[in-house]
Amino acid sequence: MWGEHRYRLQTTWTGNRGPGTTGYRDYDRSTSIEIAGKATVAASSDKPFRGDPALWNPEDMLVASLSQCHLLSYLHACVQAGVVVVAYRDEASGLMVEDGRGGGRFTEVVLRPHVTVADASMTDAATAAHTQANEWCFIANSVNFPVRHEPTIEVAGA
Repeated sequence: MWGEHRYRLQTTWTGNRGPGTTGYRDYDRSTSIEIAGKATVAASSDKPFRGDPALWNPEDMLVASLSQCHLLSYLHACVQAGVVVVAYRDEASGLMVEDGRGGGRFTEVVLRPHVTVADASMTDAATAAHTQANEWCFIANSVNFPVRHEPTIEVAGA
């Protein structure tokens, strides 16, 4: 039987400047996100939506979730394929488009993993492991937009 996993957290609005939501410009978009036993994350909305640009916003977190999920799935795929990864860095980006009615949606996320493998004989399998990682990534399998991969593979010491 396959397992079910529940994830619980608490998000608290911390941006009441006194009068609450009496007007669109009267409140701050700050929040805190807490999970028992983990560091609290200070967050906000994105700057165009009157948020604090120094804080994480939901859009940042979505792109980060896809990037980290792919990374972790990829490392597992590489172990399965006999590929030794010695370094991994991703330069991920996401495109969200507003719909003109107050909403919008992500239309794509592009992951640009830069992977360093231990030996040149591993480069083809390292490239192929990205496909397997995408199939295994829980987050990528949960979104309704494409998550593309543009990997670069290099060999350590080359």
